[in-house]
Amino acid sequence: MTLGWRYTTHPGLGVLSLAGHLGADAVAQFTGAVGWALARGSGPVILDLTELRGWSVRGRLAVGEAARRLAAEGRPLELAAIPADGSLVPDAGGPPMTVHCDLTTALAAHRGCGEEQREWRSDDWPE
Repeated sequence: MTLGWRYTTHPGLGVLSLAGHLGADAVAQFTGAVGWALARGSGPVILDLTELRGWSVRGRLAVGEAARRLAAEGRPLELAAIPADGSLVPDAGGPPMTVHCDLTTALAAHRGCGEEQREWRSDDWPE
């Protein structure tokens, strides 16, 4: 199963949405998407997992690594719509991550974030 991503900027924050499966074979693609978000946005990054169909242990570890990478740049990582299997166990040594039940709630927590400004997506992003 493949991983698709879409990065959307809003004033003062970015939304990195994933679709498909974040397995060991997709970690490099995910890491690249996080780099894209770092280079093209500012403020917090909301990782939208609404369309994520599953993730491996390596995929979950990659999310923790992304949180550390973003924190090193002064940008927190927030999670929206994590899979209901309860498989995400944040690394106690990593930066704190706010978890929102869905993307709408995550965006509402950033009142005044405004409309989408720009969007980029991978070739594997579903239409």
